[in-house]
Amino acid sequence: MNIASFLLPKAEVAYLRDDMTLRQGLEKLRRSGFSAIPVIDEEDRYVGVVGVADFLWNILAYNQSLENITLKNLEQATVRDFLQNGKVKPACIDTAMENLLERAKSQNFVPVVDDRNVFIGIVTRSDIIKYFTDKAKL
Repeated sequence: MNIASFLLPKAEVAYLRDDMTLRQGLEKLRRSGFSAIPVIDEEDRYVGVVGVADFLWNILAYNQSLENITLKNLEQATVRDFLQNGKVKPACIDTAMENLLERAKSQNFVPVVDDRNVFIGIVTRSDIIKYFTDKAKL
């Protein structure tokens, strides 16, 4: 079975644009309630994932002194500067569920793209686990 029937579409997924400022990205990430979310470019192509830890470690790297950290100091930085490029690989829409199981061990979701690398949604780890649990019961 392919992943299309398990897809949570982009319209229902929290994501960031890579050209958002650090402040915009942090605010949207906080509102989402998730620890990591997909990032897309201006043409809706998937470019990576950014998470709370990425922001934190990079903010600390940008500022040698903790006393100087303010969001105003970081307004020049964009989400693009904090990406986990290549760390979270997307799956194509025609990927079989069996191919997602290994990825689900290390990430909460698998980004899904079409044949032009346009982000179309995610498949959550809970849906992957549910699929295999239901399959094992048969």
